This record gives sequence, C-alpha cells and structure tokens, in this order.
Amino acid sequence: MRKFLLTLAATAGLALSTPAFATDYKIIAPAAPGGGWDQTARTMQTVLQEEGISKNVQVVNVPGAGGTIGLAQFVNQAKGDPSQLIVGGYVMVGAILTNGSPVSLSDVTPIARLTGEYEALVVPAASPIQSMKDLVDKLKADPGAVSWGGGSAGGTDHIAAGLIAKAVGVDPTKVNYIAFSGGGEALAAILGGQVTVGISGYGEFESQIKAGTLRIIGVSSEERIEGVDAPTFKEAGVDVVVQNWRMVSAAPGITAEQKAAITADIEKMVQSKSWKDALAAKGWQNTFLAGDAFDKQLAADVEATTVILKDIGLVK
Repeated sequence: MRKFLLTLAATAGLALSTPAFATDYKIIAPAAPGGGWDQTARTMQTVLQEEGISKNVQVVNVPGAGGTIGLAQFVNQAKGDPSQLIVGGYVMVGAILTNGSPVSLSDVTPIARLTGEYEALVVPAASPIQSMKDLVDKLKADPGAVSWGGGSAGGTDHIAAGLIAKAVGVDPTKVNYIAFSGGGEALAAILGGQVTVGISGYGEFESQIKAGTLRIIGVSSEERIEGVDAPTFKEAGVDVVVQNWRMVSAAPGITAEQKAAITADIEKMVQSKSWKDALAAKGWQNTFLAGDAFDKQLAADVEATTVILKDIGLVK
C-alpha cells in the first residue's frame, strides 16, 4: 500500500510539473502555399509549437478568390469550434467587396492584427522615372499612359494605386492597373518594361532593389523604413499611407471565455523570441493589435476600403 501511495504521489507531482497545453489548433490559410497568408499561418504553427503554447498545430490551404473561398468554408464548417483559426488581411477586405462574397469578416471572430508590410513603388533601372515627382507628373499628364503592375484587382496594390491617383487629383477610374496572379509574373513584367511602374510589398522587390535591377521611388509608410533608401509617399508630397496587414480570426459562435483563451495564446506567441526572430527574418513589421482597438481599426479599414473601391469603379 505504501509503495502504491508513493507511486501515486510521484505521478501527481509529474502531472503538476508538466505544462498544460492549450487546445490543438487548425489554421486555415485561405491561399495557395508560399504566399503571405500561407507564410503567416506556417510561422504561427512553428512558433506556437516551439514555444509550447500548443502541442499540435495543423495548417490547411484553401485558396481562391482573394481568400473568400477559404473564409466561406471556415464560416460554414468551423462554427463554435475554438480549435479552428483563419488568417487573413487587408487583401481579403477588398476581395470580399469586389467578389460580392456572401460572407465577410463580420461573420468570424477577429482576434488580432499580427503583422504589416508597406507598399513599395519601383521602376526598372533603365526607366526615365527617377522619383515619385516624375511619376506623378507623368500620371497627371496622361493617366492612361502610366501602367501599374501589381497583385489581384481590388487588392492592396490596386487600392494603393487608386489612393495615389486620388491624392494628386487624378480620377482613380483612369488608373491603368494590370493585375497579375503571382509575384513572379508581376516581377517579370516590371523588369521587362511591360509596365511603367510596379507596386507591391517591399519584400517582393528587395533582392532586385539591392541588385540594382529595380529602382525604388517611394514607400507607403508613415515614416521612413530603417534600411530602405527611399522616401515615404508623404515625403514626396503624396498624402497616402497604406499597410498590407495580416490578421488571425477565430470561428463564429465561440464563447467570450474561448475568445479570451485564444487571445491569450496569440499574445504569448507575439511576445515570444521565436516570433520576433521570424518577423525580423521575413522583414515583417510587428503591428499587433487586439481587443476593442482592433475591432475599431478593422471597421475603419472596411469603410475606407469601400470608399476607394467605389472610386476606382470596382464596387458599385
């Protein structure tokens, strides 16, 4: 009997000393492997597991229609399940509007904004455009003569181009925007001089800028980005600030307690060294925002995006 009690006590002590893992998570990346949302989901997977926040994290890709296919599947299949998460971001806000999506971000439970990436304007090294002023002058003279190469129609790149036009007094519907389905296609078109100017996240162009094959003429941040030799749009006289942020949401229909537990896990993740190291390696800005502050920011972004997409003519 004494041996049994000692064994029981030792087992109890082991149980108390073993960290209690939170819910295992399944994260939906509503895009194909390799893109920003997929990278975000897989970075979360690595950090949540490495930091012992969750023992098992699965990532599932559901690509298509700017994330709205994955969002619809998530809304319909994950209701009330606190173990399921979905990543998304600013591109999804525009895609919901332009695709007439039957579901929106109001149908999920937003948890936090995680990261952000600013837009960069680039031209081929041989381009006569040397500065933001040169681009603006050309745009004012003949909007149609300036072709912009970027990501999907209605996405962050397209929105930024429309905002630039509007800020300098050019009708946004006159913007000659050419959408490419992948970063590789867009880059080839920019390098080949098939478009006047390229617009995308700085990370998409970084290696070509450093190699000297592309010239960066502006970034969409509020202040200059450390290590990036380019003025902000505002410095160049164009009052536009745009950030392509990424977020994580939980399923619809979860309880307040479940939302709080998920938020606590995400907060632990973003405060960890593993997460900070990953952001530094990928060149992502830490833009963590949660709770009521994020809810208000999300609502404001949806409203502002609706206005500019109507100005561009993509939303009626």
